[in-house]
Amino acid sequence: MSGDEGVERGARRAEREVDLGSVRTIPVARRPNKVRAEEFAHPPGRDLSFAAFLAALPDVLVARDLLRVVDAIVSAAKRERGVIVMLGGHIVKTGLAPLLIDLMRRRVITHVAMNGSASIHDFEIARFGGTSEDVAAGLRDGSFGMADETGREMNDAFVLGMREQRGMGEALARALDAADASGQLAHPELSVVLGAYRLEVPVTIHAALGAEIIHQHPAANGAAIGDTSHRDFRRLAHSISSLDDGGVALNLGSAVIMPEVFLKALTIARNLHEGRPRNFVTCDLDMQRHYRPRMNVVQRPTLDSGKGYEITGHHEIMVPLLTWAIVERLSS
Repeated sequence: MSGDEGVERGARRAEREVDLGSVRTIPVARRPNKVRAEEFAHPPGRDLSFAAFLAALPDVLVARDLLRVVDAIVSAAKRERGVIVMLGGHIVKTGLAPLLIDLMRRRVITHVAMNGSASIHDFEIARFGGTSEDVAAGLRDGSFGMADETGREMNDAFVLGMREQRGMGEALARALDAADASGQLAHPELSVVLGAYRLEVPVTIHAALGAEIIHQHPAANGAAIGDTSHRDFRRLAHSISSLDDGGVALNLGSAVIMPEVFLKALTIARNLHEGRPRNFVTCDLDMQRHYRPRMNVVQRPTLDSGKGYEITGHHEIMVPLLTWAIVERLSS
């Protein structure tokens, strides 16, 4: 092979390029924009009220969603539609009970549903003034979850509730009410369960057998837990019908239990009421995104009507923001 042939075979073909001079453009006036200047946030001015803070938020993304959820809750309260709040344990143990009790007192929240973890934290705060043990330390020697009074008193309440054909939430509330009458509660004013009972707001507890510390106590009675919690499931299914045409369902910090319970209770309500409730708002508020809240609270229930929202943030910040915004809107 000659030297000339080697050069020819090794030569690279010239790379081709598009001619940008032929690209078609459009006037910016014809382009839809997702963000407009008037939607930007405002810095603090002379008016430093909370209302001014809300008005200063940027009208974009989750800031916009938060205010839409607030408006939906306020509208539901004014139109006497259901506002169902579902709780995970973290909501209670981060000190947010007074806010929820205040919203019940204002007749905003119409039903409180919680998982077993939330009920345990609620009971311990009311009864002893403290909750949330060191799991890792207690797990080493088998003392985790073995507080005698918590397990014994809560399970005794459920056994009595089964005998009297009461729901788990009602049974626990009545036990707390009796304990308060005899001076045994450290902080009755901080109990969501007791507050709901005294304000005549339905409160339901949705147990997961084996998942809660009180189920490992010698006083645990599976029949009583199942009977009272299943009655609460039926009570929640009844309350869900109040969401029709403008109600709101909030899931605050429950990643599994309450989204699953909500979906089943919703299908019961729709089965019994010709496809209603429809046209309501749902919102999942949690520190991180999970599959079940997204599918079972935000997306599936609102596929044909209504609107679902996801708001991600720490409960101890976002729930106060939500509550203060609701109260501000109610008073304006």
